[in-house]
Amino acid sequence: MMEWRFWIGTGACTAGLSVLLGAFGAHALKGTLDDQQIQWFKTAFEYHAFHSLALLILGLLASRTNNSLVQSSGWFFCLGIVLFSGSLYLMALGFPKTLAIITPIGGLSFLTAWTLMAIATFKKIS
Repeated sequence: MMEWRFWIGTGACTAGLSVLLGAFGAHALKGTLDDQQIQWFKTAFEYHAFHSLALLILGLLASRTNNSLVQSSGWFFCLGIVLFSGSLYLMALGFPKTLAIITPIGGLSFLTAWTLMAIATFKKIS
C-alpha cells in the first residue's frame, strides 16, 4: 500500500508542474498558438491543476484510512492527468490531432478516480 505522503508529494509535484506549464503557456507560447491551440492548452492546464489539488485531498484521506479504493483513486487521478491533460498539451503544441482519441480515456480516468474516492469516503464514514 502507498502511504499518504506519496499522494501529497505527488499532488505537490503535479501542482508545481501545472504552474510551470501554465507560465510556459502564458509567456513562451504567447502569440505562437492559434485560438484552438490556446483553448486546448487552457483546458489541459485547468484540469491538470484541479486534479493536482484532488491528489492533495486524497493524501489527507489516505492518512485516515488504509483503503485500496483510495490508492486506486490516486492512480486514476494520475492517469487522467497524463492522458487528458497530456494529450491536450501535446495537441496545443502541434502534435497530431489524432491524440484526441486519448483525451476521453483520461476523462474517464478522472471520473473513475472521483467515484472511487467517493466510495472510499462513504465506506470510511459508515
